[in-house]
Amino acid sequence: QVQLVESGGGLVQAGGSLRLSCAASGLTIGRYAMGWFRLAPGKEREFVAAIRWSGANTYYSDSVKGRFTISRDNTKNTVYLQMNGLKPEDTAVYYCAVNDRVRYAWTEYDYWGQGTQVTVSS
Repeated sequence: QVQLVESGGGLVQAGGSLRLSCAASGLTIGRYAMGWFRLAPGKEREFVAAIRWSGANTYYSDSVKGRFTISRDNTKNTVYLQMNGLKPEDTAVYYCAVNDRVRYAWTEYDYWGQGTQVTVSS
């Protein structure tokens, strides 16, 4: 059974940083692309970042480019999202997801975690 467990969310002031982790079990993530998405109240689920299976290529939404960094440690079966320069508009529940290829649409990802709340105060 595939499980993805996100952690690292919390409350932070604007300009601060958080590092999210997504630990996988039930599959070897080294064979898959991994993505991060977020869902804010009243909005649709939004692509944040993705990384190819090897880690050689990363992809970001325009809203987080230059502030967020996605990375992975396949030996730990874990993917990370380093978030710097946080803004109140980054407030959302953040989810990690796995797919065979990098995709920007959340509907194309096969497995999801339960999410971790990130709240950025102004």
